[in-house]
Amino acid sequence: MDIQIGDVLEMKKKHPCGAGSFLILRTGADFRLKCTGCGHEVMAARSKIERHVKRILRGGIEVPK
Repeated sequence: MDIQIGDVLEMKKKHPCGAGSFLILRTGADFRLKCTGCGHEVMAARSKIERHVKRILRGGIEVPK
């Protein structure tokens, strides 16, 4: 899956604040994500994040998985 810094991921499940999308701040074996609703930052394993992605937005345009 081609995920780059600055992409916005729309997830299958929402964050507890109600927002369903996260901004990518760091990539590698782990991802650092920032909630677009409340600004909370989360670090999680790449494999876990890739399973829960609904769609990827790059510059407001959907990118195929």
